[in-house]
Amino acid sequence: MIGTEQVEQLRAQHADLEVKIEKENQRPRPDDDYIHQLKREKLRIKDELQRLEIA
Repeated sequence: MIGTEQVEQLRAQHADLEVKIEKENQRPRPDDDYIHQLKREKLRIKDELQRLEIA
């Protein structure tokens, strides 16, 4: 089922973004704009996951 594959792919991307956010936050001078961009993308993926899980 294509939906299941898509959900798994989105979950992997979501987890990857979490790692990137953590790495950036651990830098001596984190780039707030980059972190904001990553969080926005992570939220977009979360919304997409919720939409797919409801359908």
